[in-house]
Amino acid sequence: QVQPVESGGELVQPGGSLRLSCSASGIIFWLYDMGWYRQAPGKQRELVAVITSGGRINYADSVKGRFTISRDNAKKTVYLQMNSLKPEDTAVYYCNAGQPSGDFWGRGTQVTVSS
Repeated sequence: QVQPVESGGELVQPGGSLRLSCSASGIIFWLYDMGWYRQAPGKQRELVAVITSGGRINYADSVKGRFTISRDNAKKTVYLQMNSLKPEDTAVYYCNAGQPSGDFWGRGTQVTVSS
Protein backbone atom coordinates (compact mmCIF):
# COMPACT_ATOMS: atom_id res chain seq x y z
CA GLN A 1 0.00 0.00 0.00
CA VAL A 2 1.27 3.41 -0.94
CA GLN A 3 1.51 5.84 1.94
CA PRO A 4 3.31 9.14 1.83
CA VAL A 5 5.52 9.75 4.86
CA GLU A 6 5.77 13.23 6.35
CA SER A 7 8.57 14.53 8.54
CA GLY A 8 9.89 17.77 9.96
CA GLY A 9 7.14 18.84 12.32
CA GLU A 10 8.13 20.11 15.75
CA LEU A 11 7.62 22.84 18.33
CA VAL A 12 8.77 26.24 17.12
CA GLN A 13 8.45 29.78 18.44
CA PRO A 14 6.33 32.40 16.69
CA GLY A 15 8.28 33.98 13.87
CA GLY A 16 10.34 30.85 13.37
CA SER A 17 10.73 28.56 10.38
CA LEU A 18 10.31 24.88 9.61
CA ARG A 19 10.67 22.73 6.54
CA LEU A 20 8.37 19.77 6.14
CA SER A 21 9.19 16.88 3.83
CA CYS A 22 7.00 14.18 2.35
CA SER A 23 8.39 11.13 0.61
CA ALA A 24 6.08 9.09 -1.58
CA SER A 25 7.62 5.91 -2.90
CA GLY A 26 5.64 3.23 -4.73
CA ILE A 27 4.01 5.64 -7.16
CA ILE A 28 5.03 7.28 -10.42
CA PHE A 29 5.67 10.41 -8.42
CA TRP A 30 6.00 12.88 -11.26
CA LEU A 31 2.49 12.07 -12.47
CA TYR A 32 0.88 13.11 -9.19
CA ASP A 33 -0.28 16.44 -7.88
CA MET A 34 1.22 16.86 -4.42
CA GLY A 35 -0.50 18.80 -1.69
CA TRP A 36 -0.06 19.83 1.90
CA TYR A 37 -3.12 20.03 4.11
CA ARG A 38 -3.51 20.80 7.79
CA GLN A 39 -6.01 20.15 10.51
CA ALA A 40 -6.10 22.11 13.73
CA PRO A 41 -7.93 20.82 16.82
CA GLY A 42 -11.68 21.20 16.40
CA LYS A 43 -11.37 22.33 12.80
CA GLN A 44 -11.77 20.72 9.41
CA ARG A 45 -8.82 19.73 7.31
CA GLU A 46 -7.85 22.52 4.93
CA LEU A 47 -5.62 22.88 1.90
CA VAL A 48 -2.36 24.70 2.58
CA ALA A 49 -0.56 24.41 -0.75
CA VAL A 50 -0.52 22.26 -3.85
CA ILE A 51 1.97 21.74 -6.65
CA THR A 52 0.67 19.95 -9.70
CA SER A 53 2.50 17.41 -11.81
CA GLY A 54 3.05 20.24 -14.28
CA GLY A 55 4.49 22.55 -11.64
CA ARG A 56 1.56 24.88 -11.08
CA ILE A 57 1.31 26.10 -7.51
CA ASN A 58 -1.55 27.35 -5.37
CA TYR A 59 -1.57 28.50 -1.77
CA ALA A 60 -4.22 29.17 0.82
CA ASP A 61 -4.59 32.90 1.37
CA SER A 62 -3.55 32.48 5.00
CA VAL A 63 -0.06 31.27 4.05
CA LYS A 64 0.71 33.26 0.90
CA GLY A 65 4.04 35.02 1.19
CA ARG A 66 5.12 32.87 4.14
CA PHE A 67 5.05 29.28 2.88
CA THR A 68 6.71 27.79 -0.19
CA ILE A 69 5.92 24.40 -1.70
CA SER A 70 8.40 22.62 -3.95
CA ARG A 71 9.00 19.14 -5.29
CA ASP A 72 11.97 17.00 -6.30
CA ASN A 73 10.72 14.34 -8.67
CA ALA A 74 14.04 12.48 -8.65
CA LYS A 75 13.80 12.08 -4.86
CA LYS A 76 10.02 11.53 -4.94
CA THR A 77 9.71 14.20 -2.28
CA VAL A 78 7.63 17.32 -1.78
CA TYR A 79 8.63 20.07 0.64
CA LEU A 80 6.86 22.83 2.49
CA GLN A 81 9.08 25.67 3.68
CA MET A 82 7.25 27.59 6.38
CA ASN A 83 8.52 30.99 7.48
CA SER A 84 7.17 33.63 9.85
CA LEU A 85 5.16 30.99 11.65
CA LYS A 86 2.19 32.05 13.72
CA PRO A 87 0.37 30.30 16.56
CA GLU A 88 -2.59 29.82 14.21
CA ASP A 89 -0.38 27.65 12.01
CA THR A 90 -0.44 25.03 14.75
CA ALA A 91 -1.92 21.85 13.27
CA VAL A 92 -1.21 18.37 12.05
CA TYR A 93 0.14 18.70 8.52
CA TYR A 94 -0.75 16.01 6.02
CA CYS A 95 0.72 15.17 2.65
CA ASN A 96 -1.50 14.11 -0.23
CA ALA A 97 -0.56 12.52 -3.54
CA GLY A 98 -3.43 12.88 -5.98
CA GLN A 99 -4.61 11.93 -9.40
CA PRO A 100 -8.16 11.88 -10.85
CA SER A 101 -8.20 8.11 -10.29
CA GLY A 102 -7.54 8.43 -6.58
CA ASP A 103 -5.21 9.72 -3.94
CA PHE A 104 -3.03 8.72 -1.00
CA TRP A 105 -2.67 10.38 2.39
CA GLY A 106 0.16 10.38 4.86
CA ARG A 107 -0.35 10.04 8.60
CA GLY A 108 0.64 13.60 9.35
CA THR A 109 3.30 15.50 11.27
CA GLN A 110 2.57 17.82 14.18
CA VAL A 111 3.57 21.47 13.93
CA THR A 112 3.19 23.52 17.10
CA VAL A 113 3.90 27.24 17.12
CA SER A 114 4.13 28.51 20.67
CA SER A 115 6.35 30.53 22.94
